[in-house]
Amino acid sequence: MGDLQKLHWEKVYETKKSKEASWIQLVPQTSLNFIHSYHLPKTASIIDVGGGDSNLVDHLLDEGFTNLTVLDISARALDNAKQRLGAKAEKVTWIVSDIISFEPTTTYDVWHDRATFHFLTTKEQIEKYIKVVERSVKGYMIIATFSEVGPEKCSGLDVQQYSDEKLETIFNNRFLKLHCITEDHITPFNTTQNFLFCSFKKRNI
Repeated sequence: MGDLQKLHWEKVYETKKSKEASWIQLVPQTSLNFIHSYHLPKTASIIDVGGGDSNLVDHLLDEGFTNLTVLDISARALDNAKQRLGAKAEKVTWIVSDIISFEPTTTYDVWHDRATFHFLTTKEQIEKYIKVVERSVKGYMIIATFSEVGPEKCSGLDVQQYSDEKLETIFNNRFLKLHCITEDHITPFNTTQNFLFCSFKKRNI
């Protein structure tokens, strides 16, 4: 990750409307189901990593959650989300950052990452990500990546495909795997992307 990746994603969000992005979900139901399963208070701190202009924050606001953060490498993506939300955007903390250089100043009850982690394709990048989540997550973590039968590229970039066993091995030191599912995501271009969603809980060590 770095300046080239930032330029890449800024260009993506400058040239594509939200509804044209392959990853768009009008209702991110699987993510919501995982978050609901934790039975957290509405004051729980939730961060959407790589959230861009995802609709997850809209639904969480509508459900009454009050401590929400959205992080993305692209300032343009976050601006798109702010414009969509209007006055509601003031209720959200917005962070422009590359995830592997993110230095959190607080901890989170829920760390949600749909389709950011699989863009980390080197051992160094993955190790940096692990250090960030071990330091900043105090409750639950949701990681969604392309599965082993999912795409090998996204938005012109290489990605890493995962099985639930592989994800469990990566995070097992500090996180207990709770549940994993796969689902087909249908893009606006009527193609299918198979995703793996895994839920973890921070170990008390």
